[in-house]
Amino acid sequence: MKIKELYRQLVPRPRTPVTWMRAVPLISFLVLYAALCIGLEQSGVLLFARPWAFALILFSVWVWWLSIAGYGGLSKGRALAALISRLLMLGLFVMLIAEPRSVRVRDVVSVVYAVDLSDSIGETSVDTALQFVIDTVNKKPQTDEAGLVVFGRNSAVELPPRVSFPYEALNSRIDRDATNLQQTLSLAAAMLPEENRGRIVLISDGTETEGSISQVLSELKSRDIAVDVLPLHYEYDNEVWLENLELPRFVKLGENYEAAIVLSSLKPGKGQLVLRENGQVVGTPIEVAFKAGKNRYVIPIELKSPGYYEYSATIETETGEDHLLENNTVLNYIYVEGEGKVLIVTNPDSPGNEADWLSLEKAIRDGERNVETISAYEFPSDSLSLMPYDAIVFVNVPADAFNVIQLKAVHDAVFNQGIGFMMVGGENSFGPGGYHRTVIEDALPVTMDITKKKILPKGALAIILHTCEFPEGNTWGKRITKQAIKVLGAQDEVGVLVYDYMEGEKWLFKLMPAGDYEKMVPKINGAQIGDMPSFANTMQLGLNGLIKSDASTKHMIIISDGDPQPPTPQLIGQFIKNNVSVSMVAIFPHGGEDISKMNDIAAVTKGKYYFPTDPNQLPSIFIKEAKTLKRSMIQNETITPEVGMISPVLKGIPTIPKLRGYVLTTIKPRAEGVLNAPEKEEAEGEIDPILSFWRYGLGTTAAFTSDLSPNWGADWVNWDHYQAFIKQLMIKISRVEKQDHLKMWSHTAGNKATIMVEDFHPEESFLNVAARISGPHDRQETVVLKQVSPRRYQATVPLWGKGRYQVMAVGKSGDREDHANGGFIVSYSPEFLRFRSNPIVLDQIAERTGGQRLPMEENASEIIYGRRDPKMSSNPIFDWFLIALVILVPLDVGIRRIQLDWYVIKGWFRFRKDDQSSTATMGALLQRKQDITEEMDSRKGQPDQQTQQSTIAKLQEQREQTTRRPESGKTETRPPDSKTTDKPEPPASGSQDNQTTTGRLLDLKRRRNTDDDKDK
Repeated sequence: MKIKELYRQLVPRPRTPVTWMRAVPLISFLVLYAALCIGLEQSGVLLFARPWAFALILFSVWVWWLSIAGYGGLSKGRALAALISRLLMLGLFVMLIAEPRSVRVRDVVSVVYAVDLSDSIGETSVDTALQFVIDTVNKKPQTDEAGLVVFGRNSAVELPPRVSFPYEALNSRIDRDATNLQQTLSLAAAMLPEENRGRIVLISDGTETEGSISQVLSELKSRDIAVDVLPLHYEYDNEVWLENLELPRFVKLGENYEAAIVLSSLKPGKGQLVLRENGQVVGTPIEVAFKAGKNRYVIPIELKSPGYYEYSATIETETGEDHLLENNTVLNYIYVEGEGKVLIVTNPDSPGNEADWLSLEKAIRDGERNVETISAYEFPSDSLSLMPYDAIVFVNVPADAFNVIQLKAVHDAVFNQGIGFMMVGGENSFGPGGYHRTVIEDALPVTMDITKKKILPKGALAIILHTCEFPEGNTWGKRITKQAIKVLGAQDEVGVLVYDYMEGEKWLFKLMPAGDYEKMVPKINGAQIGDMPSFANTMQLGLNGLIKSDASTKHMIIISDGDPQPPTPQLIGQFIKNNVSVSMVAIFPHGGEDISKMNDIAAVTKGKYYFPTDPNQLPSIFIKEAKTLKRSMIQNETITPEVGMISPVLKGIPTIPKLRGYVLTTIKPRAEGVLNAPEKEEAEGEIDPILSFWRYGLGTTAAFTSDLSPNWGADWVNWDHYQAFIKQLMIKISRVEKQDHLKMWSHTAGNKATIMVEDFHPEESFLNVAARISGPHDRQETVVLKQVSPRRYQATVPLWGKGRYQVMAVGKSGDREDHANGGFIVSYSPEFLRFRSNPIVLDQIAERTGGQRLPMEENASEIIYGRRDPKMSSNPIFDWFLIALVILVPLDVGIRRIQLDWYVIKGWFRFRKDDQSSTATMGALLQRKQDITEEMDSRKGQPDQQTQQSTIAKLQEQREQTTRRPESGKTETRPPDSKTTDKPEPPASGSQDNQTTTGRLLDLKRRRNTDDDKDK
């Protein structure tokens, strides 16, 4: 029963007979709706992603049935309007579900050139490829777009696709020791605009040493991106290379050993084989005659003292007998354990300032330890070379005295090998030394961020980058900019300005706290640095930003080749007036005049001028300039350190002498603060560490923020307990020699390395052995070694480029935990083991993606840009349909619920007549009311029924006459009503000219009730 009632509510019975004529609105709507949707899609204006949704339009039949069968109390006109609005809303809703998309057809071809720069190509082939790109781009149609991607192990966007092609020089920095076609094609495809016909031109030798090209070809095919290929051909018939240098795994001092060298060649030949130990030739070069294939040679060696020994073997042949020289040298090393040493690293820029470290060196020697002192320039570049040292001490040496590789070697030696590390303070250490946001700061127990120090003034730095016309010039500019920002404190402000090809001079990002470094990096990496026409506009823009800053120190750094026009004297005067110094870095300038104008700008604004001859000098220059804002971190005041945590370093030391200065730092959580500066009133609750320790990886690191020399530590140098303090300090941080029972050795073959670990523990047990491999490009891999025989564990690891690999293995079994350290060296890129190109791979790429093999002839541009097929793209326009639907909803409600008084609306356009008519009508009503009142008052008693009916009849007749009264100014002849008397009664003096809304509504209600009674 309930189902039937529900059905009757959803599908009510019609109140009047339903004819086909009443279905005309529905049929018309369906026909017009279908024609509209089909027409929009056929004409290419719109497309619908889900056409099956149009089946929902069948609900329009139900909507129509409710309109004609239901009872809404609407007139025929309003009922039809309501039906149409409901059908329109339903049609729009169905279109929304069908997911409408606007269609755009563009006859524009976007081409991305992907140029191979890997080591196997060679500079000559690279020049040929770039010339091909320039020639074909110059002949392209003006509306088409062209971009450039370069690749090796990784890929980089040199120029995004656009109509102009402002190529000057390669600015992207990539690793060339491998070829990754998969990553390259993915990046090139991502650069292509979806609305244009996309095409990739791949210029390569076809060799692939990383990735898998098959994974990306299907994606390119699905996106209809064709890959045209231009093979770079080469084939080497004469090639000699060294595969391996085998050294003994375990050695003893004083005994003789052999170094075995494996040489390979494509043809028989002869040459000279040279073995070097730490750069010195071992014995005399050996004349060798080799055959095609593998050859093995043995050279005797002898080790006389403990330490790290690096060996290199080189084959030297006559000119013309060998094509590639990069694969003629192989490296390996031997480490002989001995008594540990302490390595003191000093500042190379102040060689005469030996007082910084002499007292410390003497105290360490008096503590019965071996000491070696070197400058930062002599510091090793790999962590394996640091294995002979138990501890490393930086004494007032700045970060820019090292390169990134050297600092990374210190970090890895501490973390992986357990070597101790300590930084001793001074004007060139910690924050003022430029160690902020470096791997050294990661290892130290303190951070250079001192945002809570209210007494520290703030600095502001603006950096202006001008395109540098040398290989990877813009990449250098971006890299050194990031390094300079790292030096700044978190509260310091920094902004970068560039000249953009499209937007002109602009802020890459305005002055903002250097603590937001992570937000700055993407903007710097994505910057398009153009050839700035004049210094004036960019310098003015930067000066305006610096003036608005509340920083106490304001500085500007400009890197340029000197091309831009110089600023006006008035602008320079503004810099001087506002105490803004400008340092100029001239990189590869175009003449003496350019050099002089940059030098003059720096001189008059009290900045510095730099003229580096090598781009490798740029990072140290920018870091040195950024450090000018960090001098406020140096506290030149006399303090007496206070003991924080009890430590063995202070054993037997009753009192602490005074210090005459220190560097502000902030101790890290979980670090051990042994000595602290007294708390200051203006920085209540904040502690400045003097001596602190913590454990970092396998090693212990320390930070002494004052110095141990006669400068700040004069009272310490003359202190009775100075030697005891230094001895206990070195014991605290030095590597602890532990008898481990694991031995490790490794070897490489091709593009893989094999790591073997053997267990020499007295009691045999199964170990869970894992190894962490740290290698080039700051990459790490962790592998699990499987047991291959009793007490022996092994794993094979794919390599990721040339360089030094460090391996740390850990074996665990219950409470037992042993470590083993080792490593290996990949002497050259596997790219140098490719002696011929592989055009077959390129042909397969072109075939699977619908591309072509391009010739080097002049018609190559016609092939690339001549295959035109207009691209149809679509974008969702859901919002527009939703807006239209929102507009229809209140319109539908208005049609059904709002009654319009057309007489009132008509009166809006007949103001004077309507006012007079309304006044007359109101007066007539008042007069009629007064007449009836007087008549009622004159009567006495209750009126009889006949008199009452007569009065009502008269009122009703008067109302009907008023309703049928013709418009003012017109006459109407009416026949006499048969139901009335022959002599019509004159209208009452108070009759209305127009029927009121209430009267009309009452008449309508009465007529409808009469119709309902007849239907019954």
